[in-house]
Amino acid sequence: SIPPEVPVSSLDWLLGNWESVEPGKGSYPSLKDFRYTEDLHFAQMGQPIINFMFNASDAETKKMLHRECGFIRMQTGTNRVAFIIAQNSGLVEVEEGELVGKKLSLHTQALARPSFAKEPHVKEVCLAFSIHSIYFSSCSLVSLIIKKNPQVSRVFQLQPDGKLEQTLSMSTDKQPMTQHLHITYSRLA
Repeated sequence: SIPPEVPVSSLDWLLGNWESVEPGKGSYPSLKDFRYTEDLHFAQMGQPIINFMFNASDAETKKMLHRECGFIRMQTGTNRVAFIIAQNSGLVEVEEGELVGKKLSLHTQALARPSFAKEPHVKEVCLAFSIHSIYFSSCSLVSLIIKKNPQVSRVFQLQPDGKLEQTLSMSTDKQPMTQHLHITYSRLA
């Protein structure tokens, strides 16, 4: 249990700016394989909330590919955490989960998109962050169980050497849960 007077201080290990060490790798059955770079920004602005922004660009052309922004909140006096996320694709997510040590595991509570969003619609996303050790977040069972209720699973984990590794898997209404992205970051000074 986290002391009530410091609701987000247990997430201080995320704070700051991160940048990809080398281009990440992206693939998906309906896409041509690609390489990308990404920067992450986590900041606390005087409230018991962490703001974040993720920006991904094509590794060769530098063209912006994807952006996510939102807020991280903790339930006072507990290890319960919520991510509120808006993506430039129109996808909006609310994820909740637990913080155990330096590992944050989140799962979908809600997933929404505009009525005119292009298909195929994302049904499930599985995102794993770890700091320089390979970590796999198991979402396969969830994707088999929850087809009508979209599901997201996101894991952040801090490792002793300070490298942050991200693995993202997703399913659409035409594709089962499949790994989509893999990238490693370093914290900027």
